Amino acid sequence: MTNEELRKALRGISGVHVTAWGTDGEADWAVTGRIVRGIAEAGIHNIVSAGNTGEFYPMTTDEVVRSHAVAAEAVAGKAMVTAGIGRSLREAVLTGKLAAKAGCDAVMVHHPLDPFAAPQSQADYIIAIADALPLPVVAYIRSDAIGLKDLVRVATHANVAGVKFAATNVMLLAECVRATEGTSANWICGLAEGWAAPFHALGARGFTSGLVNVAPQRSLAIWRALEAGDYATARAQVSEIAGFETMRTKYGNGANVTVVKEALGMLGTPVGPVRLPGLPELNETERAELRAIVSAWGTMRAAAE
Repeated sequence: MTNEELRKALRGISGVHVTAWGTDGEADWAVTGRIVRGIAEAGIHNIVSAGNTGEFYPMTTDEVVRSHAVAAEAVAGKAMVTAGIGRSLREAVLTGKLAAKAGCDAVMVHHPLDPFAAPQSQADYIIAIADALPLPVVAYIRSDAIGLKDLVRVATHANVAGVKFAATNVMLLAECVRATEGTSANWICGLAEGWAAPFHALGARGFTSGLVNVAPQRSLAIWRALEAGDYATARAQVSEIAGFETMRTKYGNGANVTVVKEALGMLGTPVGPVRLPGLPELNETERAELRAIVSAWGTMRAAAE
């Protein structure tokens, strides 16, 4: 895949697949592969493996490496595959090199979670990985603690294909876009469908999505509306998924993956509970609310037919 093809895919939808766990708590790679294949066949542009929706942090390093390989095999060239990497610098570089061997097209560097990380050193961490790897890097920024100067350093690095901006500080995003105009910087909405319209208006093309595990066509409808400059339609489409996305924010976002996994189970694909420290499962009231949301989309009827 050429650099321009990579950048184009990042300006589409980056769908983050779940990881299925069996009844024994171990990864079910066959089910995971089928989910990935379905997302790719739906037309999603970039498949992110071992992202946060895939439970990157509760996974072992061996599971992360296997997830990348399973995704690359399941996609079979139908979409771009980006491998989520992170933790220590050495682990990130090692898993990135293994992702390249497995056939992934790029890596996504998870935002460092060290409580004592210095803002400029977080940028240095991403750049060190970009310097060390043969694959292009997507930088995942989840905080506005990193200053404009350092964000520009990351975004314009020769081996950084895009910045997944997942902070709600839209003023900082606007400054980043202005500061990098005319450069190679490629800004992406990292806060999923609900933030895609305002981010797009500011110059961040494309967005991430966990919804694609459940209803990829809804994500694609939002993306197409934004690409056409039809913000009214995009807002209307986002309103139809608002209940689902709001449920994911419960418990300080602890239900984020839980809602996606339970919706998949309702559609006939059991994928196991979420590993701790995520919320393992919804309560009965929440489950009934989720069932009503998914049923209203017509997705459950379509899955049964």
